[in-house]
Amino acid sequence: MSDFAQKVNELSRRSRHASQHALTEEATKTSVVLPLIQAFGFDPFNLEEVVPEYVADVGLKKGEKIDFALNINGVLSVLIEVKPITMPLGTAQYSQLFRYFATKEAKLAVLTNGREIWFFSDMDEPNRMDKKPFFTFDLQSYTESEVADLARFQKTTFSISAIREAASNLRFAKAAAAYIKKQLEAPDDDFVRLIGKQIVEGSLTKAVMEPLRLAVQGALDLVIRDRIQDKLSVAFRTDMPAETATAKSDAGDAADVVTTDDESQAFMIVRAIAAKSIEVERVTLRDAKSYCSIFVDDNNRKPVCRLYFNGKSTKFLGLFDENKVEIKEPIERLSDIYKYSSNIERAVKAYI
Repeated sequence: MSDFAQKVNELSRRSRHASQHALTEEATKTSVVLPLIQAFGFDPFNLEEVVPEYVADVGLKKGEKIDFALNINGVLSVLIEVKPITMPLGTAQYSQLFRYFATKEAKLAVLTNGREIWFFSDMDEPNRMDKKPFFTFDLQSYTESEVADLARFQKTTFSISAIREAASNLRFAKAAAAYIKKQLEAPDDDFVRLIGKQIVEGSLTKAVMEPLRLAVQGALDLVIRDRIQDKLSVAFRTDMPAETATAKSDAGDAADVVTTDDESQAFMIVRAIAAKSIEVERVTLRDAKSYCSIFVDDNNRKPVCRLYFNGKSTKFLGLFDENKVEIKEPIERLSDIYKYSSNIERAVKAYI
């Protein structure tokens, strides 16, 4: 784990603690925001680098203050406005940050409540802060790729041109991902027609469109599942023998335990789902006489789910809630595991 990732882990701990104890904006600044600034490589005690209560006149408004201004090599580079951790940023007012951005040379603005961190620039119109952030980070729920994106804002590697380029790419990628997600859930007419023109001869009448819509949705699910499983298959074949040979909880005589093809395929599916949030190598399997357990880091204190596939008829998927209480869900086919993707992702994220 990199030094910066370790700092983010510590910030996450501070943020969770602040959620329970910090009731004011000042408490949020002290407990989370100043350590955040320090994690980015700035010295909070150097007034030439970190200026608290930064004052500047904006039009007819005199003496307004922004919570922090960060200077890099004597150049005003970042403006930070803080809200109490009890206030969701979606409901926060940040008009001061918006006004300051238009009059100062800083091209990066940050809004945070000690949990969420929103980053703004002027991608839509020069010298005018965008209404929507180009990047958001949740200190209490994040992935390794998001940590890598957050690392771009460190003082030692800070480059506003590189950040703006990444922001532009990220914005297009997010918009494309949102569109694709929408089509996965419910393909619209334009999307169905686009595909229909490639595979259907004749007119795309209403009678053709409805069955075609269902076929397109099923095809999208199939393509994504196959793509994920293809990428994981090599790693799965490499890792599987070692993992299934590990010590088995409640296994009794290991020689009596056989991992079936269905169990192996189900493990691959769980890995595919977990891969959105964690390295696949960290998701491991232990087989036992009565069920297969899937863990993070091969640690029985980090359960993801269980596979109850030894019954003669119905198979069950054991899922865990926030208190690690197990709930068994019946599944008719292995692809039904994808219906519980959110449960699996939530369990995995709890161990990041």
